[in-house]
Amino acid sequence: MSIMPVKGTGKCTYAGCVSDLNRMCPVGLQVRSRDGKQVVACKSACSAFNSPRYCCTGSFGNPQTCRPTAYSKIFKVACPKAYSYAYDDPTSIATCTKANYVVTFCPHRGR
Repeated sequence: MSIMPVKGTGKCTYAGCVSDLNRMCPVGLQVRSRDGKQVVACKSACSAFNSPRYCCTGSFGNPQTCRPTAYSKIFKVACPKAYSYAYDDPTSIATCTKANYVVTFCPHRGR
């Protein structure tokens, strides 16, 4: 999926990911088909493990203690413009005012 702002003011940048995350999904995050032969979805580490470390809750509920994990780093490499964990703000927040957007559900790898 890709999201491209048209006109607008502020930090108007492309957002999206064209990588097939199911192909690179770590085993512990995989959701497999009923027959177990293929990965059909990839959970977040928070969804898979329900741990404060991965969900950035409890003592991990602030930017100083909630740091990127091995799992979030895999996704950040695959999708550098996407939010990969709770405090992934510097590379993933864009504030674009008065824009229209072109949303593409099956973008080409050119981005």
